[in-house]
Amino acid sequence: MAAIALLTGTAFSPVVAQRGNRGGGPAEPPLTATATDPLAALRFRSIGPALTSGRLADMAIDPRNPHLWYVATAGGGLWKTTNAGLTFASVFDNYGSYSMCCVLVDPKNSNIVWLATGENTNHRSAMAGDGIYKSTDAGATWKRVGLALSEKIGRMAIDPRNSDVVYVAAQGPLWAAGGERGLYKTTDGGVTWKPALQISENTGITDVVLDPRNPDVVYAASYQRRRNPGLLIGGGPESAIYKSENAGANWRKLTNGLPTVDIGRIGLALSPQNADVIYATIAAQGDASGFFRSADKGETWVKQSNWVAGDPQYYGEITPDPA
Repeated sequence: MAAIALLTGTAFSPVVAQRGNRGGGPAEPPLTATATDPLAALRFRSIGPALTSGRLADMAIDPRNPHLWYVATAGGGLWKTTNAGLTFASVFDNYGSYSMCCVLVDPKNSNIVWLATGENTNHRSAMAGDGIYKSTDAGATWKRVGLALSEKIGRMAIDPRNSDVVYVAAQGPLWAAGGERGLYKTTDGGVTWKPALQISENTGITDVVLDPRNPDVVYAASYQRRRNPGLLIGGGPESAIYKSENAGANWRKLTNGLPTVDIGRIGLALSPQNADVIYATIAAQGDASGFFRSADKGETWVKQSNWVAGDPQYYGEITPDPA
């Protein structure tokens, strides 16, 4: 993370330079100038971040308080505002990663916040994370709860009926095979995780959505990709859309109307008005890329247009109009 450091304090008077508790951990003791060491109160403070943290990875708004937001950055940690963006405070400085992917507020309990680390893009500058973190006090403190080898997470989803049931779409390591790659599920609030859908050591899961009428219906998008210093393999035959109707116990691939060539990144979303309607933005070989729609819970698909994000390795999420 690029940052600028500024040396502050008054060199020749016994001032006290206060250290803040910015990351939710224990507060540091103040620094005090003394007669023998008048520079002891000087400290460096960050007036950044800048440059590489400029990409914003995700944002979550508390459903009970529209003024409370969490903003996850690609290389500058997690930020929180309680006044609709007038001011922000960094709330993840003292933990294991500075590269964020997604942040999610529990719909049943606003004090519970889930944070996935590791920017979910394929650029050479995209940093790996160290798993999933959970806060039970609205971001004041955090605990890592698993998937430390996932490196890059695509998306998370919470079962609206049960706060302990969470799905995590793990893209997996970018520069190597293996790792914790696939769709993972916890039923005990992050104490343990089990793989719900795994494709191969080269293919992870990039997106997951639940049917709000029946959250046992789960849709997931697999993503085959690999990065080398001078090469990006941005797709392959193992990228696809899957559906489970029993909370991830069994899966089947959805194919009717979807591209039959090698596929890259897929973004998924359900219509807020009618969850039978599913949208997918699909990067694919040749002219097969486009924006797809299903009106029958994914059983058949119709290509709406050739539109796809200019660079799907960065942009692959869909947000339908809620009204």
